[in-house]
Amino acid sequence: MNKLSELLKSFSQKNREFRSRFQDFSLLAKNESRQFELSWKDRLPCLKDNLTKSPFDPHYIYHTAWAIQRVREIAPKEHIDIGSFLYFATLLSASIPTAFYDYRPVDIKLNNYRTGKADLLNLPFPSDSIMSLSCLHVIEHIGLGRYGDPLDYNGDDKAMTELERVLSPGGNLLFVVPLGRPRIQFNAHRIYSFDQIKESFCALILKEFSLIPDNAIETGILSPGDPAMANQQHYACGCFWFQKSQ
Repeated sequence: MNKLSELLKSFSQKNREFRSRFQDFSLLAKNESRQFELSWKDRLPCLKDNLTKSPFDPHYIYHTAWAIQRVREIAPKEHIDIGSFLYFATLLSASIPTAFYDYRPVDIKLNNYRTGKADLLNLPFPSDSIMSLSCLHVIEHIGLGRYGDPLDYNGDDKAMTELERVLSPGGNLLFVVPLGRPRIQFNAHRIYSFDQIKESFCALILKEFSLIPDNAIETGILSPGDPAMANQQHYACGCFWFQKSQ
């Protein structure tokens, strides 16, 4: 009950502050000639943004930048992404033709960018056919039903097998998952150890490993990453660059 009272008190305080600032701004508007309608009925309170620093999610800021840099280094004729953060594929398409596939298709219209539907348990590509492939912060969700996919305890393992199957000899796979104490936080995601990922892709060559640790707000992304450190994290982010032998 105390927590509820505190929440109500905080909301009431923020509401009073918002009303006061609206009134102050209305007084400013009376002395201006610019033609904007200002009405209480059009209000849209944003009460969580008055911060001393801009917040961000280290996993998604750093792994997206890491992956774009690596794809540009690979410089493929076209890059194929499976289900990753939409901003990654759309930003990448500004410099490299990109195809984005997802279990839940998306209709985005951009030059250098095409989309399609794909199930990671049965990818619609021939074996050994993709030279540049990514799957970033996706595999940990497969089989948990969060995004409407069927429940499958081993769905992630099956999906990793599919990624390896479609990768061409000499091809590159950029792969990102949470790292730390191995566990399932149903139905959000799985968390892996470094060794679990290495073993799942044991037929591939690990070209690079980078780590976004728990304290990435202070450290940024660590390249190269330390596997032992990765296993000591609570909810870190591992960035793996694999290659398939020719």
